[in-house]
Order: sequence, then structure tokens, then C-alpha cells
Amino acid sequence: MISVLIPCYDFDALPLVKKLEKEALVLGIPYEIICVDDGSFSLLNEKNQQINALTNCQFIESKKTVGSIANRKLLSNKAQYNWLIFIDVDTIPKNQKYLENYIAYINKSDAVFGGFYYNKESYSKETSLRYNFGKKREQVSSVIRNKKPYKYIISSNYMINKHMINKIEIPIELNGYGLDYFFGAELKRNKIQVSHIDNQVIHYGLDNNKRFLEKTRAALDNLKEMKNNNYIKKHDISILKAYNFLNALLLTNMFYAFVNTIIHKLEANLISKNPSLFAFDLYRLAYLCKE
Repeated sequence: MISVLIPCYDFDALPLVKKLEKEALVLGIPYEIICVDDGSFSLLNEKNQQINALTNCQFIESKKTVGSIANRKLLSNKAQYNWLIFIDVDTIPKNQKYLENYIAYINKSDAVFGGFYYNKESYSKETSLRYNFGKKREQVSSVIRNKKPYKYIISSNYMINKHMINKIEIPIELNGYGLDYFFGAELKRNKIQVSHIDNQVIHYGLDNNKRFLEKTRAALDNLKEMKNNNYIKKHDISILKAYNFLNALLLTNMFYAFVNTIIHKLEANLISKNPSLFAFDLYRLAYLCKE
């Protein structure tokens, strides 16, 4: 019935797998849980090998790092069932009916996204930007997400029909951060029916502010690549719409020059205890406008 797929890299996957296995056994459904470590050669993998002793569960260590796209593709190819649930290894289901909530949507929608949740305990001065961004931009109710179903796409927690995911081919040169931009655009372009439900996972292991800014710039570099190579056509990406508006008015260079005069103040704010998401939006849009 369902294949639960967990991409891993240098992380203890055992607690998550045990929780999912327990629910699947109670439900009494055909299932499998597959974890693939993307060539981390982590010492944690010795513990992760215990996953192979669980019911219908397996842990696989790749011999080399192939990147997130190829790793997810590998997981999809290994799945024996037609309904795939992707969940990131650094998350944990918020409720006790995680699998049951997804199973209720089988054959009702092509893809179902469960959403994200951030605990207050995850906040610290060092992770304030990632926490605030997640709390205000990613922790969104299904009612709001369903109004713009292709806008709120987070590939860390969703279920999809295997035939539908095979329609999406992500260019391998885009491997890295920010691929949810492309994923959402491809779902829309292929007219894949998307639904959102409140079936959140709690996101742990938040990046510190400087690391999150590094990942943000890498994600925007990928978005530039997608834009320049016309990979993205139909989309609901707010920052790309803002860029296209400025570009149509020939204001991208002027906007970048203006923001660059206050860039040090913006960066100081973004690594502070109380970062401004407006400042973060200015920072991201200016980076996208940079030639």
C-alpha cells in the first residue's frame, strides 16, 4: 500500500523509523520503510543498521555521495508500492496518526503535503532566523495552503503517487538547495493535483543563522539557474514574481545598488536575536537581482 522513504545523511534515523514502524504495524497495512544514506560513511550508520532488524524496514548505505536528487530518485525506484511518503530524517511526526492521515487521501489526490511545525524549544539566538522563517512562512495551516496549492511546496513531508513523481525530471545540474522551487513549478506545469492537510512533522536540527544564509544564497543561485535556462515557466514563487516585476521596469540593477548600501546592516539584523523577515526578503531579492 505505502512505501515510506527517508533520505539520510549522517543522522540517527532509528527513532523516526521505530515510530513509523509502530504505527504501520498497528494499522495492519502493507508497508515498507526504506532509508538510504547518501554516502556519508557516518559512524551513526552502525546504529542505523539496526533498522534492518525491524519489520519491513531496510537501511542502505550508498558507497558514494550522489546528491539529494539522485538519492530521492533511488528511493523512489526501490519502492514496491504505488504510494510514496517522503519524510526527512531530521523530522518527527507531530501526531500519532501520521500514516493514517495520509492513507485517507490515497486515490483522492495525486500529491498530498502535510506541512511543518516548529517547537519553541528549537528557538535560540543562533537559530533565530531559521526558526522565525519556518514559524511564519512554513508553519501554515492547510486552509491557507490549499488556496495556493503550488506555492507551499515542502518536499520534506508529503505523499505522492509513484506514476506522478516519475513525470518530474529535475536537471541533475540543479542538485543542491532550493529545489522545492522547481518541484512546485513542475507539479503545476504537469497539472498534478495537489492537496494540503494538517499532518505536520516537527523540524529539528535547525541551521544556525550564518549557515542558513549560506543555504539561502545557494538556493537562490539554483533559482537563477532555473530562471536563466527557462526551467521554470508556470509557478507561484513569490520572490521570482517580485524579481520579474522589477525586471520588467528595468529596476533590478537600481534595486541591488540600493540594498547593497545597507547590506551590512541587513546581515547584522539577520544574525541577531530578533531578525526581520522583511529584511530577509530584501536581502534575498537583492541577491537574485545581482548580476
